[in-house]
Amino acid sequence: MVSNSSLIFAKAPTEFPQPGQHLKKETKEFDLDQSLPEGSVLAKTVVLSLDPYLRGRMRDGGESYVPAFDKGKPIQNFGVSKIVKSANSAFKEGAHIYGTQDFSEYIVLSGDQLKGYKVLENKENLPWSYYVGVAGMPGQTAVYGLKQIAKLKKGETIFVSGASGAVGQLVIALAHSVGAKVIASAGSEDKVDYLKNELKVEVAFNYKTESTEKVLKANPFNAYWDNVGGETLETVLNTISEYGRIVACGAIADYNTPNPYGIKNSFQVVAKSLLMQGFIVLKTDIGDFYDVIPPKIASGEINPPKEHIVKGIDQGEAFLDLLKGANFGKAVVSLE
Repeated sequence: MVSNSSLIFAKAPTEFPQPGQHLKKETKEFDLDQSLPEGSVLAKTVVLSLDPYLRGRMRDGGESYVPAFDKGKPIQNFGVSKIVKSANSAFKEGAHIYGTQDFSEYIVLSGDQLKGYKVLENKENLPWSYYVGVAGMPGQTAVYGLKQIAKLKKGETIFVSGASGAVGQLVIALAHSVGAKVIASAGSEDKVDYLKNELKVEVAFNYKTESTEKVLKANPFNAYWDNVGGETLETVLNTISEYGRIVACGAIADYNTPNPYGIKNSFQVVAKSLLMQGFIVLKTDIGDFYDVIPPKIASGEINPPKEHIVKGIDQGEAFLDLLKGANFGKAVVSLE
């Protein structure tokens, strides 16, 4: 027997989720020697991803693009695990696998669950944490949104909000790779310094101390990657160039309030002939992503991502930091 800690969804919050109240750590015994049903595997979690969209699953049921978490059970998100024991010939002992799993140190996955899993070859020997970030779902989000919606061209300019996060970092790198310029916002001076000095962003600013409207009026832009929604989106609608494209990726400014900000100038979409489109990356075709992005990271063509690594499962403190912008970089829970 070993101890197995999990992060449990206890109660739906109305504002920011409070550690130990809405999310709780629970530890139980786990039998490593248990017999496995045919087709299943037993795995040890290596890394888990923390992403803003999880806040939307902390609710009392109701329809959405993603189901609510079950109360009293572990929350779930993307993770990389190492197979300890297998009753499935397609998933060998010792292999690392990627998919949606419980936030637990040890897991058992059925044959049906494994249909949504990928065996990671990791030929480039990247850190496993990259596979829940730049080489995982956030990276797939950046690639799809830029290619299919923003459709940036050389010489154009894109504004990226929430730019120091997992998705924003890769959006910036890919925009630069096609010869586009980048305007980027973040919520602290150290994040702005990172954007300027490490990611070579042409215009980076702290939205808490500088006027977003003033910066955008002084720097014409053709596309906007929206990670925040709210008042920033309203400002973008007033300042983006005619025929601009808006990639609606997230709205973290509205996730933790019972009174989301109401956009008052949506007619600008018509007046400026704008394209504004959202998407759920899990419903898209990611194509040759795993053949293209990991090698580019390994070669240095894409900068190594900035990560915020938390050791071990907590009571939800790391998730709260993510939602409040207190972390810096891709939030990852490491259980190695």
